[in-house]
Amino acid sequence: MAFQRACGLAELTDGEALGVEVDGLDVALVMVGEEVFAIEDECSHAAVALSEGDVEGCTLECWMHGSRFDLRTGKPTGPPATEPVPVFPVRIDGDDVLIDLA
Repeated sequence: MAFQRACGLAELTDGEALGVEVDGLDVALVMVGEEVFAIEDECSHAAVALSEGDVEGCTLECWMHGSRFDLRTGKPTGPPATEPVPVFPVRIDGDDVLIDLA
């Protein structure tokens, strides 16, 4: 696994998504309590930034049409999306949030 720095832990706010670019890929990072999730920052239904959507528990809702995705699996939990969004392993190293895009 090749973990890369995505952002500083202090840049994340519990229950809010943060859009970052890692190695040319747009990624949405979401802190839920003590856990941080990384999901590709593009809705599989409308190709818009998921990081602009709302977080509810471990679900991220797309702002455009309301598709909902499980942050743990990337699978859609509400229509109109039917295709999952890639998720990435996350590791916290000191004050840094690292993700593995492989």
